[in-house]
Amino acid sequence: MSSPLTNRHDILILFEVTNGNPNGDPDSGNMPRVDPSTNLGLISDVCLKRKVRNFVQLFPPTSNGKGYDILIQQGAVIERSQKKGIDETEKPVADDKRSHAERVKDWICEHYYDVRTFGQVISTGDSVMKGSTFGQIRGPVQFTFGRSFHPVLPVEITITRCAVTKEADAAKERTMGQKHIVPYALYAAKCYISPPFAEQTGFDQKDYEVLVEALTHLFDHDRSAARGDMVVRGLFDFEHLGTQSEANAQQNHREARLGCAHAHQLFETIKVELRDGVLQPAGFADYHVTFDLDSQEFKDKFKGVKAHVHVNPNP
Repeated sequence: MSSPLTNRHDILILFEVTNGNPNGDPDSGNMPRVDPSTNLGLISDVCLKRKVRNFVQLFPPTSNGKGYDILIQQGAVIERSQKKGIDETEKPVADDKRSHAERVKDWICEHYYDVRTFGQVISTGDSVMKGSTFGQIRGPVQFTFGRSFHPVLPVEITITRCAVTKEADAAKERTMGQKHIVPYALYAAKCYISPPFAEQTGFDQKDYEVLVEALTHLFDHDRSAARGDMVVRGLFDFEHLGTQSEANAQQNHREARLGCAHAHQLFETIKVELRDGVLQPAGFADYHVTFDLDSQEFKDKFKGVKAHVHVNPNP
């Protein structure tokens, strides 16, 4: 069995899109999401979670006693999985003082990677879970919206197809359609991992390693004509280890769970700026990313925090 996740993590992800629609907005004819007040591009947290789910489905790790199935997927009916959990946990084992609803919650978390990672509402359907507090599972891993560093300029492109859909349209030479793209944009999204909530869902060290692997390859197996070329350019993981000596292990454990620095201060140590003379970025080469996470200055300012650079934007 993998060891429990005991340390807080704050993760910054830098990723880009070239000639694609990274996250269409159904309220705007599937145009790329844009903040109307700033014209900065947006990508929803739900979209990013979908990429993680897809990766784990495609590349499930070897089981360590827990399942890596995905609950939220195309065609899934949550009540079916909930009902299976209810049936499997109907009879408690000896000396098990958990309620039936809690046993169902633990069964769902044990079998479904995305539930013990992101959480899920399962307080529905059968009377065992309906209205139960155990039916509202709060996951330890939470994403923010991704936001571009500079305003985006979505472009509408007309496309043609030499085939038709219906027999009645067979006489037509071709059909027309539209697609929307962002010529180029660099985005940043943040991911937070909470040890107290990890303890509640069973999210452990191996689950964290699977998450990091998924974030590293977030778009590698999610290619499509609509999304164009999407690349993870940087992945910075700030792990909180605590500042206390071995003689004060209990306090150090508390610090590692709580955190030794504010996340925004850690993220601000990574500078992403346009190069001199560039007004509108057309590619990653137009940006300059600076950080020095191994410097003594960083270690003195953020004691008890270790920075892991899983993807270096400046290899």
